[in-house]
Amino acid sequence: MMLELIRKYQPDIAFFQEMVGSETNPDAINYIPFFRDTLGFSDYHFTYNNKLDYDDDHHFGIIIFSKYPILNKKDISYAPNDYNSTFQYADIQVGNDTLRVFNLHLQSLKLDKRNRHYLQQPGITGEENIRNSKNIIAKLKRGFLRRAQQSERIRQAIDASPYPVIVCGDFNDVPNSYAYHTIGENLRNAFAAKGSGIGRTYAGISPTLRIDHVFADRAFHVRQYKRIKKELSDHFPVVVDLEIKKQ
Repeated sequence: MMLELIRKYQPDIAFFQEMVGSETNPDAINYIPFFRDTLGFSDYHFTYNNKLDYDDDHHFGIIIFSKYPILNKKDISYAPNDYNSTFQYADIQVGNDTLRVFNLHLQSLKLDKRNRHYLQQPGITGEENIRNSKNIIAKLKRGFLRRAQQSERIRQAIDASPYPVIVCGDFNDVPNSYAYHTIGENLRNAFAAKGSGIGRTYAGISPTLRIDHVFADRAFHVRQYKRIKKELSDHFPVVVDLEIKKQ
């Protein structure tokens, strides 16, 4: 379970790109203050979109947990103000330093079961195969365009930060993509610094998809990058150790 994994690795800051829970109802499926206290965090920042609410008690969003004090919490949302056009950051005090950490979940391709089946066994002849191909191509195009727009807005927020930044998230895009390069410009990619092999983070479709990324300001040393090959969801968890460079 994810809780056991967090207890094992004891991260100082934890990022989740998909969280269903409640901040107010202890009887909800996931009561967020319980997670905070049980896992030894001192604070959290939960961002959700009302368009995706299950009910008054359960919200679907992204969340940052921190063992260090959170000085400032910020949600940023653009039209159409849906889940993927909303991201968050928190200013966290670590000793005498203040960091700004970003958590994001860029536009997915929204592939359905039929799309996934076709990608596993593609064909190039027949009307059904042509329809499947056109449907997937349309979703790819829409996803690329939306992630490009989302990444540009996130880049603006990164550039406006007065503090060294850490950026974590499900980019739904690979390292040669526009979103990857736009967000990661002048930042250090944790996998490139300390990872090895292909570094696949997505458990579905392709064995080569590394679409979850951690970027850090060059004020940090990357000490470790570890992908944990446990299918707790359709993504593999990633653990990164960062150290602030001494002035």
